[in-house]
Amino acid sequence: MLILPSQQTTTSMSAHLAQTMTLLGLTLEELQQKIDSELASNPALELLEERICPMCKRPLPPQGPCPICSQPSSSESQDPIVFISPREDFYTGSASSTGEVPEEPFVSESIDLPSYVLRQAATDLPTEDRLIAAYILTHLDEDGFLTTTALEVARYHHRLPSEITALIEKLKRCDPVGVCSANPIEAMLAQVEALSETVTVPAFTREVVAKYLHQMSQHHYPEIARALGTSSQQIQKIMAFISENLNPFPARAHWGDVRNPNSNDSQVFHQPDILIYHLNENPANPLVVEIILPIRGTLRVNPLFKSSLKQLEQDKTEEWRGDIEKANLLIKCIQQRSNALRLLLERLVVIQKDYILRGDLEMKPLTRAEIAGLLDMHESTISRAVSSKTVQLPNKKIVPLSIFFDRSLSHRTLIKQMIEQEDHPMSDSEIQGLLQEQGIKIARRTVAKYRSMEGILPGNLRQSKTR
Repeated sequence: MLILPSQQTTTSMSAHLAQTMTLLGLTLEELQQKIDSELASNPALELLEERICPMCKRPLPPQGPCPICSQPSSSESQDPIVFISPREDFYTGSASSTGEVPEEPFVSESIDLPSYVLRQAATDLPTEDRLIAAYILTHLDEDGFLTTTALEVARYHHRLPSEITALIEKLKRCDPVGVCSANPIEAMLAQVEALSETVTVPAFTREVVAKYLHQMSQHHYPEIARALGTSSQQIQKIMAFISENLNPFPARAHWGDVRNPNSNDSQVFHQPDILIYHLNENPANPLVVEIILPIRGTLRVNPLFKSSLKQLEQDKTEEWRGDIEKANLLIKCIQQRSNALRLLLERLVVIQKDYILRGDLEMKPLTRAEIAGLLDMHESTISRAVSSKTVQLPNKKIVPLSIFFDRSLSHRTLIKQMIEQEDHPMSDSEIQGLLQEQGIKIARRTVAKYRSMEGILPGNLRQSKTR
């Protein structure tokens, strides 16, 4: 006989999952604020002031990470050592910590989306068009869509509508691709065109995006297949491509190396959420990955509060039980957050080890969907785990965790190096030819896009500048 879960059990499981996913998306500072808030509002929750390893629960030494969890499983193992660490070891990321805090906090440039897009586009625009581009970009909503039209911009600047439309099309090609579109469908079509330069786009993808997204969301694959004269298997292939590669809301993408414009934080990288360094600071040793937990002690349900439950009057019992359940739920969800990050970093550091050790040129193309498949997790779980997190690399450089999924980074770095070493200002076509000689096949306009993302002028302007 099949026994269905009770409504209470189902509700509890849903609350558990929802809170775990919420905590997974928090940065270190945001998690600290969440814990502080719960400690202040929930009398059943307490922080036991003790130096205990979050993983093995053994007492920690006065300084440095856990002597058990921070060591390799065997002397010959070169696998990364990944463990959860309390906040005391935050700044140095090594057992040789002196406890000193850097004079300056970890900070990176903060930039809003319009400025980020304009920085890319400006190098390829005539001077008279840059002011118009800036005007257009001030009319973006929180999703990256235009709140004005080409006709309105043309009237305001006394230009032909066709000229403004062409300018908007150029802006759509900037990162994040699809920004300045009028709606999600237009944004996704722009992304399809950009992707078609570097990957094989399944047949009928453009038609599905333009006309059949509603039916696609309802899994009416046979109906769409009949309308397009293809098979249901092809439609499913298109569905997988769209899910993995297209974002209907460009401004919600992990654009560049900065946070989304909704952030009120003027300083992006205060302190890293994750530290990566060599064991004992010796490059011959395995990599160590510390995932910072922002509490120095142990969260637990207050035992006195729990034991007093039996002595309460009936009208207060439910309230106290609720406090205990909330405390237990928070503790379990924080543990699951830590475990999810540990599993992700164990695999991610192995895949991107060359990038971690040798730099941007060694970045391997990787998607969130691919790592989700390897870990048997949902892609949304990976996206939340990556969101807004920062990593300190062995060279002490702090980067967003999302950079590990930047598929264009190695190509952009190579183009930048080519231009730095050029004996004459090369055109984008020449750079494309050199890339093809190295087995990298990308379109000329993709070269132009990557060059713009690095803030490098076109060849003719670099040439005029040197004269």
